[in-house]
Amino acid sequence: MNTLAPSDFIFPDPFDADPDGEGLICIGADLSPSTLYEAYTHGLFPWFSEGEPICWWSPEPRCIIRPHNYHPSKSLLRNMKKHDYHIRVNHAFERVIRSCALPRVYANETWISEEIIQGYCDLFHAGYAYSVEVWTNEDQRLVGGLYGVTIGKGCFGESMFSTETDVSKMAFYTLMLIGQENQLPWIDCQLVNDHLLSLGACTLSRQTYLKSLQDVIKQPAIDWKKYQEGVFSSKTIAVNAKLTH
Repeated sequence: MNTLAPSDFIFPDPFDADPDGEGLICIGADLSPSTLYEAYTHGLFPWFSEGEPICWWSPEPRCIIRPHNYHPSKSLLRNMKKHDYHIRVNHAFERVIRSCALPRVYANETWISEEIIQGYCDLFHAGYAYSVEVWTNEDQRLVGGLYGVTIGKGCFGESMFSTETDVSKMAFYTLMLIGQENQLPWIDCQLVNDHLLSLGACTLSRQTYLKSLQDVIKQPAIDWKKYQEGVFSSKTIAVNAKLTH
């Protein structure tokens, strides 16, 4: 990981800026690695549409998932055994985020603008972002994945995509196993939605989340290189419930 220069921006305290818990904390700044790092260490993340000013959020409540409480569904495990995809970490970050930015069946618009893509790619190259990717075994096509931010033992999920059945869930399961191996207390999912709840997510009050955040970001960082060097079989993961090369 690279040592980042101090951010040019100071973010306000979420409770002072948003005492009613509506979520929007401030507007402006930039998406440089230093600014993104500063924001995440204070419990904020950017969320805005293309053409709008940068908006920074700290929702009440906060959606998280506890890796040790996650249990994959039987249908997911069947698909992982049946197709035996290759799962890799940090091999195609930009391809993953650009795939997440593509229009979905249920929505033509995306909040992942070119500005967002550039900002998070720069953060990845500085060592503070990650991707989990699912590839076909036969022709090595990227068919699903997710990306997020990593600071200390703080792990923050951003977005996921899939072009084949259940592959984003396979990436998610892999991330849960990484979380279990590193004893992460939670992975931040930011905003509550039915899909995340179906995967086992729950909520924390903003106050509880921010207090916990200050502890986890000071702990030794996840060794992402250990995972980056491996190629993991979805079939092996489904059978053993752990990451083995």
